[in-house]
Amino acid sequence: MIRALTKHAALFIKKNTDCEVRRIDVNGLFVTFEGPDGSGKSTQIRKLAGYLERKEIPCLLTHEPGGTVISDEIRALLLNPDHKEMKSETEVLLYAASRAQHVREKILPALEEGKVVLCDRFVDASIAYQGYGLGLDVERVREINDFATGGLIPNRSYFLDLSPETGRQRMLNRSELDRIEQKQLAYHDRVRRAFRLLYEENQKRICLLDGEEEKETLFSKIQTDFDQLWVRHQKEKRGVNPREADNGRCPG
Repeated sequence: MIRALTKHAALFIKKNTDCEVRRIDVNGLFVTFEGPDGSGKSTQIRKLAGYLERKEIPCLLTHEPGGTVISDEIRALLLNPDHKEMKSETEVLLYAASRAQHVREKILPALEEGKVVLCDRFVDASIAYQGYGLGLDVERVREINDFATGGLIPNRSYFLDLSPETGRQRMLNRSELDRIEQKQLAYHDRVRRAFRLLYEENQKRICLLDGEEEKETLFSKIQTDFDQLWVRHQKEKRGVNPREADNGRCPG
């Protein structure tokens, strides 16, 4: 009986998600930054936001978990180090709830206005941290997040790769660790390997970068790739075949 209900629930989620995916029609560009804690993604996303502002390209800079009043309330629950009793399933659903509000209240409206949306973490993070990191059913985590986002997928994701040891040292040098950051290095190693697996599966979307490189060197690569992405996006909006621009693969 439980198995039958679980199967029915999964089909319900997929059916409703598919319906919502078909009605997503946006003019903007959705770019996410991912990577292990301490990888420098937050620094790089702010640098790209500043670059877009100088080029007068309309942009929304946001983050997860959080990004709206409701989502920020959920973020506080998720990251509070005192909530050590939080169950893995609770964590998955709280992240998805925060994301559902964020997508509908902030991300989709900005994309519909034709803006570039820069988001610090998105669904890839849930696959890596809650799916592989916590050892949960990865496909179930995907289904939950498909329902939460309506199937919204970034145009480009920048993955800054870094060892858990280096990331931990960087974080200890700058601030106190939150509930997720405090988890053991073995957990963060699973997360890192999950991000690399996601890159292998999505090389047209995900750009792999070395988080050990100097900040300016890293940003130069991101800027070069984004400029190509922006040109291709503009051509697509004008109805030009995007293959005339490039193959969509990040140069790394």
